[in-house]
Amino acid sequence: MAEYKHIYFIGIGGIGMSAIARYYKFKGYEVSGYDKTPSELTARLEAEGIVIHYEDNTDFIPKDVEQTLVIYTPAIPADMGEFVYVQEHGYRVIKRSKVLGEISRGQKCLAVAGTHGKTTTSTLTAHIITESGEGCTAFLGGISKNYGTNLLMSHNPCVVAEADEFDRSFHQLYPSIAVITAMDADHLDIYGDLEHVHEAFRIFASQVSDILIVKKGLPIGAGDTRAKILTYHYEDRDADFHAENIRLDSLGHYSFDLVHPEGVIRDITPGALGWVNIENSVAAAAVCLGYGIAPEAIKKAIGSFSGVQRRMDVHVNRPGLTYIDDYAHHPQELATAISSIRGIFPGRRITAIFQPHLYTRTRDLAAEFAQALSAVDKLILLDIYPARELPIEGVSSEIIFKDVTAAEKLLIRKEELMSVLEKEDIDVLVSFGAGNIDRYIAPITEMLEKR
Repeated sequence: MAEYKHIYFIGIGGIGMSAIARYYKFKGYEVSGYDKTPSELTARLEAEGIVIHYEDNTDFIPKDVEQTLVIYTPAIPADMGEFVYVQEHGYRVIKRSKVLGEISRGQKCLAVAGTHGKTTTSTLTAHIITESGEGCTAFLGGISKNYGTNLLMSHNPCVVAEADEFDRSFHQLYPSIAVITAMDADHLDIYGDLEHVHEAFRIFASQVSDILIVKKGLPIGAGDTRAKILTYHYEDRDADFHAENIRLDSLGHYSFDLVHPEGVIRDITPGALGWVNIENSVAAAAVCLGYGIAPEAIKKAIGSFSGVQRRMDVHVNRPGLTYIDDYAHHPQELATAISSIRGIFPGRRITAIFQPHLYTRTRDLAAEFAQALSAVDKLILLDIYPARELPIEGVSSEIIFKDVTAAEKLLIRKEELMSVLEKEDIDVLVSFGAGNIDRYIAPITEMLEKR
C-alpha cells in the first residue's frame, strides 16, 4: 500500500470498515470517507482525526487518482453516486474483505468464523494474546470493553481477524489457525440455502494451514482441510476442548475447568457473564494454546476480559432491576442469549425488546424468530430495520409477531418505545437487534437508573 497517500472509505462507519480506517490512520496515511449517518463510532473516528461526511457527494473524494485507494463495504447500493464515480474515473477500488486479506498475508493469521459467537471469541483471543505480552494486530467486529476500540496494533507479526461469512468475505483469508463456531442458515439473500452456507464454510476450512478448531457436531471433516482438526464444546466430554466442573456464583459469574489435549486448566472464571461465555472462552483458549500461549496466561486473561459492547452487555444490574443489551439478530443467537440470561437470573421475569434486521432475514426465518422469542415472559417487537434493503411486499414484523406464544406481547413502532417502557413493570429487560436499536441504550439506561 506504500504507493498510496490517501485511503478513502465508502461506508466508513461500519464496524469492520472503521477498524481498517483506524489501521491506515495509525500507519500514517491520509484517511477520509463517507457514511450514511453519524453515529457514536463515526464521532470517535472524527475525534481521531479522520474526516467524514454524510452526503453522497463526489466533491469530497481526493482528486489524486493515482495516489488514492478506495475501500468500500458491500453493504452500499451499487448505484450510489460516489461508488459509481470512483469506478468510472480510474481509481483502484477494492472491497473491505480483500484489504483484510492483503494486510494479513505474510503474517500469522488467527481467524474466527461462524454465524454467531465470532465477535466475542475473536476479541477474547486478541485479549489473551495481548495480555500474555505477545501482542497482536486485531480487526474486531465489535468494540472491546477492555480497550475501547475495534482495532489493536502490535509489531508482532500476528493478526487476529473476525472472518465474516457475509458476501463470502472470509474467502479472502488464509489463516494458520482458525475456529468455526456455528454454521446456521443466515445471509440467505446471498447464499440461497443452508447447503450453500455450508459449502462456503468448507471453502474457508480448505484455506486453513495448521489447526482448525471446529464446534463439535458441525459438518466439517478431514476431507475439507489440510489442517489438523480439533473440536470444542461447552460441555461435551468427547470434544478435544471442553468445560467440566461448571459452577455459578450469586452474581451470575461461572467458573469451570478447561480440559484440553495436553491437560486441564483449573478454576477459570470468565469476566463476561453467561454460559455462552464459557463456550467462547473454550474456543479462544483452544486457539491460544495452539498458538503457544501458556495455560496460566490464558486463565488470567479470560478472568480480566470485560466483554464486547452490545454482546451480553450489562448496563444496569441491581437487586430486582437488570438491563442487558445484545446484538443478537438471528434466531439461534436469540435462543442462546435468552437461555444464557435465564441461567444467570433463574426465576426472574424477562422482558425482551427486539428489532428485526433486514426484510429478507425476517421473511426467511420468521417461524424460527417466533419460536426463539416465545421463550421470554414479555416481548416488545419493533418494526424491521431495513439496512441495505428495500421493503418486500407482505414482509413486516407482523409475520413474526403472530406466532409468538410468550405470555405477553406488544408490536409497536420504535418511536413509541420509550413511552411504553416508562409504564412497564421491569425485572430483567433485554434489548436485541443489529439495527439502530443501539441508539436507545443510553435513554433506557438513564430511565432505569432513576427508578
